[in-house]
Amino acid sequence: MLPAVEYVFDAQLWIWDARKADSWTFVRLPEDVSEEVRELAAGPRRGFGAVRVRARIGATVWRTSIFPGSDAYVLPVKRAVRKAESLEAGDVATVAVEVLEF
Repeated sequence: MLPAVEYVFDAQLWIWDARKADSWTFVRLPEDVSEEVRELAAGPRRGFGAVRVRARIGATVWRTSIFPGSDAYVLPVKRAVRKAESLEAGDVATVAVEVLEF
């Protein structure tokens, strides 16, 4: 088993256009991080190419998946996290993502 890999970066929160009414909020992983994750997670993936991760913003930690986009993975930031960390779409947050599976 490979050791855990964690990436830390700053990213702006944005609302997915297709689900604006539902306020689905995401951050985009940097392209270089996304490329490394693609290499680590090469091979067949489950649902939509998702990769299981542990994410952290501020003091809030949660398990979720990142999903491949056209040029980078995206991380959903659920409402409870945004509320706990006083974040809204358009804000920039420091995000830590630890890849849990390869």
